[in-house]
Amino acid sequence: MKNILEAPFMVEMIRTTTNMYDHGWDERNGGNISLMLEEREVSEYLDIGNVLRTIPTGFTAPELDGKYFLVTGTGRYFKNVQYKPDANLGVVRLKEQGQQADLLWGYSEDGQFTSEFPAHMMSHVVRMKIDPANRVIMHCHPANLLAMTFVHTLDEREFTRTLWQMCTECVVVFPDGVNVLPWMLCGTNEIGEATAEKMQTARLVVWSLHGIYGAGKDLDETFGLIETAEKAAEIYMKIAHLPRVNTITDEQMHQLEKRFGIKAREGYLD
Repeated sequence: MKNILEAPFMVEMIRTTTNMYDHGWDERNGGNISLMLEEREVSEYLDIGNVLRTIPTGFTAPELDGKYFLVTGTGRYFKNVQYKPDANLGVVRLKEQGQQADLLWGYSEDGQFTSEFPAHMMSHVVRMKIDPANRVIMHCHPANLLAMTFVHTLDEREFTRTLWQMCTECVVVFPDGVNVLPWMLCGTNEIGEATAEKMQTARLVVWSLHGIYGAGKDLDETFGLIETAEKAAEIYMKIAHLPRVNTITDEQMHQLEKRFGIKAREGYLD
């Protein structure tokens, strides 16, 4: 059996969690990631018949039965993942309509998956239906996007348009826009259901006064998606108090649509 710490998905997860911490997005134990894996990937590195223990998930998702996930642990610090991955990460396989998770590797210090696990899995179910290539759900606390929710209207069209106007690349990177939830209690099935609903129309969902959820086909794409939105929010927070002399117009964004072969979210451009 190959060494799981050398698996490409593990190397990339360790690199990504470290990078997110270094960006200041995941203070203390803030933030979590789940990466869907194929059985063939996992079986190269683990005996998939060897179940270490079974963990109740607290939700039902029959669509995910038999699915494998690499998931960050609850109460764990992203800064420590690179030093002790087996304590801070775990590989699980869902069963019994998603109500149970077999632990195949990790969570070595009596740990388990993130408290946001239900929210992640509910979003995975939705994104699988919309785009089967989507395999990552990522949650973090980028400072500028969080700050923006204190001073900007939470209307999704207006929030999206503001971000699109901050950087030329924004409408190209996230043409589906950004959806926004009002403040809700985290770690609950209610916020998971609300996030999943929003994931039907956008890969980015802002949790007001808290952080953001992103979905993508791999860790790089999802990281880059959040990174682009956060850069736009940073620019907005630097200029929000100033008179705006110039901006990216809707006409210019239509030009970007044609140039890059993308389509901005219906009704969001004039």
